[in-house]
Amino acid sequence: MSEQWWRNAAIYQVYPRSFADGNGDGIGDLAGVRAKLPYLAELGVDAIWFNPWYPSPMADGGYDVADYRGVDPLFGTLAEAEQLIEEAAALGLRTIVDIVPNHVSDQHPWFRAALAAGIGSPERDLFHFRPGRGADGELPPNDWKSEFGGCPWTRLPDGQWYLHLFAAAQPDLNWDHPAVRQEHLDILAFWFDRGAAGVRIDSAGLLTKDPDLADVEPGRPHPYVDRDDLHDIYRSWRAVADSYSPPRVLIGEIWVPDAERFARYLRPDEMHTAFNFDFLARPWDAAALRESIDTTLAAHAPVGAPATWVLANHDVTRTVTRYGREDTRFQFATKTFGTPTDLALGRRRARAAALLTLALPGALYLYQGEELGLPEVEDLPLDTLQDPMHFRSGGTDPGRDGCRVPLPWEGAHPPYGFTRDGKAPWLPQPLDWAALTAEAQGEDPASMLTLYRRAFRLRHELGGPFHWDEDAPENVLAFHRGDIRCLVNLSPSPLPLDGEPLLTSGPLTDGHLPPDTAAWLR
Repeated sequence: MSEQWWRNAAIYQVYPRSFADGNGDGIGDLAGVRAKLPYLAELGVDAIWFNPWYPSPMADGGYDVADYRGVDPLFGTLAEAEQLIEEAAALGLRTIVDIVPNHVSDQHPWFRAALAAGIGSPERDLFHFRPGRGADGELPPNDWKSEFGGCPWTRLPDGQWYLHLFAAAQPDLNWDHPAVRQEHLDILAFWFDRGAAGVRIDSAGLLTKDPDLADVEPGRPHPYVDRDDLHDIYRSWRAVADSYSPPRVLIGEIWVPDAERFARYLRPDEMHTAFNFDFLARPWDAAALRESIDTTLAAHAPVGAPATWVLANHDVTRTVTRYGREDTRFQFATKTFGTPTDLALGRRRARAAALLTLALPGALYLYQGEELGLPEVEDLPLDTLQDPMHFRSGGTDPGRDGCRVPLPWEGAHPPYGFTRDGKAPWLPQPLDWAALTAEAQGEDPASMLTLYRRAFRLRHELGGPFHWDEDAPENVLAFHRGDIRCLVNLSPSPLPLDGEPLLTSGPLTDGHLPPDTAAWLR
């Protein structure tokens, strides 16, 4: 298989806690994933990206890592992870593991040693410990804001403060320290040695900080976002990845709005590819989507990197729900309880969006459950919510648990085959999901699952160069990939078709493509 497989791969995102439960405790695990590997192979994806499976107190869904070289007992064992990687490879599925380099858990041995060692110790140099401001050091060291809202500093009984851009249980590492840099090179090698085909790098644009931890000031370089010294780090990571045969892949989670600066991470000696969040955040609007596609392709072209396309992940409102709203964009700041949603409209648009994204040149990421058309679960009992974003907002933000509800596999009632032995899943599933199970959809030629399976099979025919059809009607996206033409009708009127339909996201009406429907034509 090609060493360049990642350039046009379809990569399936597994959130282990919610995928499938193999041991019957109500929490998804590696045994559950292993049992479902044939399902993923039949779906037609090329690789699986796993959210963190490391030992963790789970203060932030496993993104607070206590040990980068193990597997949390919730999910299984290290030996089982190695077995999973091997079994997936036997089915033609590569494995991508999540690396979380910006911070560790407050239970990580390094941070526990730093707390025990005290002010001025070498152990504290691995993190960002500082005296406070104010007469008695009672004020935080600077004016930064946490990514989760509120202050990113916590004061210790000894008077010092420590930095955490996320939750207080996630202290930031000091990336100016050589031991921090070497540790992560060793972690990469640890997982590459076990067969991982690559790593996804969490919060990749946040690692390095202004040495003075200066306040955020307009017109000056940001003190911790997208700093120039990050690129040396990723060059050293690329050297490790390239030392393997076949070379391993580096995939960045980078929220950088400036397209030119975004592309710098994708130079030939840095990352191979990065998530394209701009596309995900756009509204269901032809002009906005085309602008995002054009901007994305233009940003990647100078460095020869492939674009990536993603509609959803474990952090954002599910596509079916988002596209069924008056405001179809995604923004963390606008998430509220009780937003009106037309799920039938959202599902129609999500089906069309599936064919749009699968037809675009580059790699595709599919979040688990999107192939089933699952909606966001927005009526979870408040006492079941676990996401720190909900609690740090004072309860106004619903948080991200609604897109993390365990998958429905079979049967007519919860837990829909997700778990067994009568155990309740860690988040409750809706009572009306019987028609959305993988079992029900697998037998339905009109289901979302069938659409994705057919699209993945046909996608390999879309190998030609991309170009827009400039004579397309208003509010219609139309482009060619070789001999295949993709049409997405975002207008209010049916669109006459010219060509043989290979696949459509919904039924045609008298040979016309209805609104919010997509087609691949030969």
